[in-house]
Amino acid sequence: MEELKVSWDAGLNTFILGKAPMNWLAEHFAEAAVGDACDPDAADAATWAMENAQETATPHAKLNKDGELPESTEHLPQVCLLRDIFGNPFRPVSADPSWLTSTVLMLTRQMYNSRDFSSMPILADALQDAGCDHLDILAHCGGDGPHVRGCWVVDLLLGIG
Repeated sequence: MEELKVSWDAGLNTFILGKAPMNWLAEHFAEAAVGDACDPDAADAATWAMENAQETATPHAKLNKDGELPESTEHLPQVCLLRDIFGNPFRPVSADPSWLTSTVLMLTRQMYNSRDFSSMPILADALQDAGCDHLDILAHCGGDGPHVRGCWVVDLLLGIG
């Protein structure tokens, strides 16, 4: 816990001593990234630090009249695709061999080969029937998607990558 406090203080001193970027919005997100990285809950720390670091790196030349970033029509679809392909890199998952029933493997191979992922909710049901209770996997399969070839769950179940 002492290391987190030292890191937090070092981050704040960077801003207090004027070593931070001059863009106030970038400063805000950089400071937030430092603070979030010091969160004792590792999952929360990783999620929030990553989001704030991304905001820090975002070009802020196109702020609207209120000094805010305009909503991008491409941002959300791109984030959804990245999440489909990579999942959560801070919580790696491994497949339990007992989940790999003939039904699960048939569905995943069919989706992988056809590139038609409309059966993902059915895959979630098949995984549950096989004893899978991993929330990340089940939520991903049951979610709205999008799903593409390279989907982390399909690749995990097929042993690809």
